[in-house]
Amino acid sequence: MQDFRVTWDLAATPPLVAHAPLAAGEGIVLPGSGGLELDLLTIALLVLAGLTAGWIDAVVGGGGLVQLPALLLVPGISPVQALATNKLASIMGTSVSATTYYRRVGPDLRTAGPMAIAALFGAIGGAALASKIPAELFKPIILVVLIAVAVYTIAKPRLGHTTNLRWEGNGHRWAAAGIGLVIGFYDGLLGPGTGTFFVISLVSILGYAFLPASALAKIANFATNAGALIFFVPYGAVLWGLGLAIGAANLLGAYIGARMAVAKGSGFVRVVFVVVVGALICKLGYDVVTSLGG
Repeated sequence: MQDFRVTWDLAATPPLVAHAPLAAGEGIVLPGSGGLELDLLTIALLVLAGLTAGWIDAVVGGGGLVQLPALLLVPGISPVQALATNKLASIMGTSVSATTYYRRVGPDLRTAGPMAIAALFGAIGGAALASKIPAELFKPIILVVLIAVAVYTIAKPRLGHTTNLRWEGNGHRWAAAGIGLVIGFYDGLLGPGTGTFFVISLVSILGYAFLPASALAKIANFATNAGALIFFVPYGAVLWGLGLAIGAANLLGAYIGARMAVAKGSGFVRVVFVVVVGALICKLGYDVVTSLGG
């Protein structure tokens, strides 16, 4: 699988590649997608990936494991275009899931606000440094952290079933802001599993149950997606037509996923969380082994 990380020279021409169009009459050109031609099957698969990613992201995060690799497989699309277009589609889904959680769960905005603002600036900073810090340095560390998270979560079956906050007042909000800054930076630098990292941090560090943690994570994840788009849009990296098409499916998946999570509660979110962490471990493990073999 291709590396999710993107490298480019900010002073150079925007990192767009020449598209590989299909033969005349064989493809569909989506508006605002730089003339990229796609056949109906490819569009259908991308829409399905967006729908699935929206559902996963809404429940516990980690939808980028589905949506971004699908975009990277599109002929003629550059890694930067794939990452930027993925952010556009994802922000559409997170806007709906965040709204759904807000109406049905009522996350504390005094916690969500500082965390989201810090996450926004962290994401911008991470994206700016993506071309200067090799992702391979971080992946083994993140892999070890994920394995520890999986073992810790499985070993504590009651973890995240109820909310028992460890701090109150400003201490709680400063801790939330710190989580937002660190994970936002990670999202800008690498990206996969950002929502999942938000959830486990809110559960294990701040003491939230899985459902309210997921609700708060959506608000922060919206901010990290916005931060990345603020960075990518001026460089013309977003394929708007393709991103909006996938985003519409992501939006629907997010709506279904958020309502399902609210209906089924923290126990359901916990199960999906463990599955997504397992998928992240497999993905990063594959990347680490491949890099060592290369």
